[in-house]
Amino acid sequence: MVAKVRGITKERQIGHLGTLDPLATGVLPLALGAATRLIEFASHEKEYIATCLLGQTTDSEDVTGKLLSEASVEHLDEGLVREKVLGLRRLTEQIPPMVSAIKKDGQKLYELARAGKNVERAPRPIQIREINILELALPRVTFRVACSGGTYVRSLCRELGEQLGVGGCLETLRRTQSGLFKLEDALTLEELKKLAEEGKLASRLKPVQDLIAQWRQFQPDAQALTRFCQGQAIDVAEAGFAPGWVKVLTPEGKLAGIGQIAMMEGQGMRLNPQKVFGVNGIA
Repeated sequence: MVAKVRGITKERQIGHLGTLDPLATGVLPLALGAATRLIEFASHEKEYIATCLLGQTTDSEDVTGKLLSEASVEHLDEGLVREKVLGLRRLTEQIPPMVSAIKKDGQKLYELARAGKNVERAPRPIQIREINILELALPRVTFRVACSGGTYVRSLCRELGEQLGVGGCLETLRRTQSGLFKLEDALTLEELKKLAEEGKLASRLKPVQDLIAQWRQFQPDAQALTRFCQGQAIDVAEAGFAPGWVKVLTPEGKLAGIGQIAMMEGQGMRLNPQKVFGVNGIA
């Protein structure tokens, strides 16, 4: 998608806010130009709608993989299935699947998996903020989950199958939200191409600040803004800020940079530049 959008927009510098599995659909936020410098600071919370197929396990933890086992689900009680699905919210860590983009000794796990290798993976912390069942029609259960970045829904399906004693794998996956970006606001590739051809693409791009919309903002005077953009820390004691991250805006409201506020010994509360875009800012 990055390559395709690069071709459409003619923008060389493009980054994404989280890959999607080949079988998945949904929102995939892309950052263009200077916005790529803020990707690491964006919220990576995700929301998905997934269908788990119970009674089957595969080597990839989804229906595209090699079938490893099958089991009957006729004996399963729907009440128990609901209980186990909702119980996934208590998970605090997860072993990532071999079919993932996580690197082990410089190699992506999915590359090792394609080569027929299976390596030990350490559990990683995750957070399931919310999970609810949308449809239960055994052997399938469709649920919505809001979770931290780095949570693998396919592994939630595997975990659910293990807890029920019949196995399970991911059948369908749709990402409905990534950070502050929702599926209903997204463009299809065809829509993006049409807008570019009509010269209307700029009107549909979201402001760079949307990547860090939850941050506090600070608009210094012209002198302080110049010093900040030259890499100097500036005094923010009078602004009453507590320590933490802040977006620094130009008088026109454009993003001039981001900084971190900290108490400096003998100097009071200071705003230290971390990434600077210039006194004219970027939109």
